[in-house]
Amino acid sequence: MELSGLDIMVTGGSGFIGSHLVDRLLEMDNHVIVYDNFDDFYMGKMDNIKIHFDNYNFTLVNADILDYDTLLNAMNDVDLTFHLAAQAGVRYSIQHPIKTNTVNTTGTLNVLRAAKQSKIKKIVFASSSSVCGVPEYMPVDEKHPTNPVSIYGASKLAAEKYCQIFDVSTTILRYHTVFGPRQRPEMAIHKWVRGLFQDEPIVIYGDGEQTRDFTYVDDIIDGTLRAAETEGVGKEIFNLGSGHSVSVNTLVELLLKLTNKEDVKPIYTQPKVGDVPDTHADISKARNILGYDPKMIFENGIKQFIEWYKVHS
Repeated sequence: MELSGLDIMVTGGSGFIGSHLVDRLLEMDNHVIVYDNFDDFYMGKMDNIKIHFDNYNFTLVNADILDYDTLLNAMNDVDLTFHLAAQAGVRYSIQHPIKTNTVNTTGTLNVLRAAKQSKIKKIVFASSSSVCGVPEYMPVDEKHPTNPVSIYGASKLAAEKYCQIFDVSTTILRYHTVFGPRQRPEMAIHKWVRGLFQDEPIVIYGDGEQTRDFTYVDDIIDGTLRAAETEGVGKEIFNLGSGHSVSVNTLVELLLKLTNKEDVKPIYTQPKVGDVPDTHADISKARNILGYDPKMIFENGIKQFIEWYKVHS
């Protein structure tokens, strides 16, 4: 599918990843409908998309994916839907299991129902590495057992299953620890950078030797667009990550260096329930089939985030 001159819906399009996707789709001369309810969980999202308010190719629908009638009406004449709307947050899901489950499972089912009724050609669904749980081996490929250890991971897995059994062409992407400009305020990199500039302590849950496959948002957007463009990948699952893992201690050392705060000593405390020890994506399937090729060097991505934070803090 050529991504130009299409009518495209992005659910959750004002969020961290969604807004970057909207930027790219508009640059490619598409008409983009952002469908977002601006939940209080993530404040300031309107700032992510306000640059587009005067663009005649941009439409904003302020509504919830749980509102089926509004969703169906907004999806009329849409060619393609990127479904990124979700209740994010592993730790948040422990405290708010019903909301997390409802938004991520019933909400996804609503998107699938509306897409079928509207005869949408394709859906690209943003899932998460959290569906796999504690790795049995690394790097983790798409055939790895799915044993989530959080409500969030379980809700995303349930949504994946809906995508696979519903009669709509849907490609599933498992995002791995995305970072970059506009990152949600409660996420580790954003929280720690903010704390360093405000002379607050860095608190690490666990010993810091846990690892994450930190993936720059531009690479994630590239993979997401390639999933939409590639024919014949309906019902397929693809990992989108950097293909490398970095320890939390290494991340913190880099943040201290880049912010000139190397005298700060992190505080270590008990691990959080629901956190997994490691994530490391095997991205060979996405490379081979989608042509996915992440390019951002980790340190350069962190530098770009810090520069963005300085301007927007």
